[in-house]
Amino acid sequence: MKVNRNLFWTETFVKELIEGGVRYACISPGSRNTSLTLALAGNKNIKSYVHIDERSSAFFALGLAKGSSTPVVVVTTSGTAAAELYPAIIEAYQQRVPLIICTADRPPEMLDCGANQTINQNNLYKNHIRWFFDAGIPEATEKRIKHIKILARRAVYESCIRSKGPVHLNFPFRKPFEPNDFTDEISEKLYEFAKLPLSNIKFSDLAEHPVLEKEKWFNQLYGDLCKFKNGLIIAGPENYNASFHKNCLKLSKMLGYPILADGASQLRFGQTDDENMVTNFDAILRNKKFSAKHNPKIILQFGRTVTSKALEEFLEECNSLRFLINEFGDWFDPSNKANEVYACKPFLFCEKMNDKLAKDNFLRSESRWLNDFLNADNKAKLIRDNFIQKTKFPDEARIINELIEALPPDVNLMLSNSMPVRDFDYFAARTSKEISIYNNRGASGIDGITSTALGILAASEKPTVLLTGDMAFYYDLNGLLAAKKYLLPLVVVLINNDGGGIFEVLPISNYGRVFKDYFVAAHHLDFAPFVKGYSGNYKLIKSWDDFSSSLKNAFKQKKFTVLEVKTDAEKSLKNRRLFWEKTSQALD
Repeated sequence: MKVNRNLFWTETFVKELIEGGVRYACISPGSRNTSLTLALAGNKNIKSYVHIDERSSAFFALGLAKGSSTPVVVVTTSGTAAAELYPAIIEAYQQRVPLIICTADRPPEMLDCGANQTINQNNLYKNHIRWFFDAGIPEATEKRIKHIKILARRAVYESCIRSKGPVHLNFPFRKPFEPNDFTDEISEKLYEFAKLPLSNIKFSDLAEHPVLEKEKWFNQLYGDLCKFKNGLIIAGPENYNASFHKNCLKLSKMLGYPILADGASQLRFGQTDDENMVTNFDAILRNKKFSAKHNPKIILQFGRTVTSKALEEFLEECNSLRFLINEFGDWFDPSNKANEVYACKPFLFCEKMNDKLAKDNFLRSESRWLNDFLNADNKAKLIRDNFIQKTKFPDEARIINELIEALPPDVNLMLSNSMPVRDFDYFAARTSKEISIYNNRGASGIDGITSTALGILAASEKPTVLLTGDMAFYYDLNGLLAAKKYLLPLVVVLINNDGGGIFEVLPISNYGRVFKDYFVAAHHLDFAPFVKGYSGNYKLIKSWDDFSSSLKNAFKQKKFTVLEVKTDAEKSLKNRRLFWEKTSQALD
């Protein structure tokens, strides 16, 4: 049987990826990656998306991985095309999102000799990759075919199990690439060997939960939680499951600790039994008297670094015992004051701690400590409802709850970085609506936000909204091509304050002309022609009623929609500060 060794090699690789659970791929056009592209395009078990812009491709893959909870393959040609993937790889590394990066490369004899489109791709992303391997030149032998099968399975294992996150495989190829340019004649035995999977075992089957009740640290922490009445539970940003939500609420009741739930933590949505949850903590903790008086003895922090600056400053001032609990034992503590970090799935920790407390009949009675936080939260909520909800159109703070109010049940909401995710943390109220929150808070960049949202929509096939700012939207205009090409009906709420409005909150805002020219950097862009150029629906919002009706109508469309709200960053900042001031006065 005659074969092209490059295609035989990559087809074997792709078949083994599918056995490992891979279902999606993002491909950018190129020549050196021809064999990888053909292998993916020719396999009906892989859904491939083609992106001209490699940076958009990688961020779209990031969204696919988040929306599907599966590893996603990203393929590029050699040279600077591979470098374009780096921003999304950094974000995937920081957020532990499984991507399998496959970069095509020139063969060794073409390196360091001036060959076109050739750079040093050896471990190109080494500071932000969980595992790297150079696949070597393809060979049509049983030993090498077994090797590429093992590489495929190991790529899935490394990205999903051992150290979850992006992995990088570099594929050097010699010409020819085309299927009918045969290079080898192989036996039927080798051909059949390449088709058969290595094993029926999925790596996910090998991941076992530890027996927490036998862990020394778990029992010591149990003793501390029973000992200290004044404690806090912090739920930082994370894609928690429903079990964590339920068990975290139960844990707070048994311990008598308030839950400070980050806006990107999922906990503000979908449950009604949440009386111990505090959502206005950013406004509350800006009151220095309250912060000083309510210094906890112990803190349990789940998830990633919190969004709130006020909470982060509060944690810096605390002298409490503080324990970080997340799946991989990542150190999410910019203040560097945590005592320990424990690698444990948050839902499992809460479930087992609840069992142990219940077994010992432990239930802390109502305390003044808990009531202080709940009363403060209620005061802040009343002020927010009476003040923010009465601000005139347009106001950036009010957009948040207008958005939540108009969303349908069971929806995805992607939050852009800079002000949208912060305002969401400040002002998003609790609701029984099922809202799945997504974000790129790993490195917190504004690049690739739209592409990530589109990937989430493509994988989940659920109604999806992107809340974004004008700078982030401008930064990823290329991503809209995927929305057009694949008819992805993303709903984009575009808050346009004409530049870097987030810098208004920094001291540099007092420096007049330099601030305006070099930090705000107003672009004065009309986004309508860009949206229409990508065949999308565009609407400039004129009032709150217009916003609500237009958002509801956008979900009926078969293509993407951009709803633009033009705001004034300075006026919006004044309203935020007035809310914080009114809350502080009420607490005093």
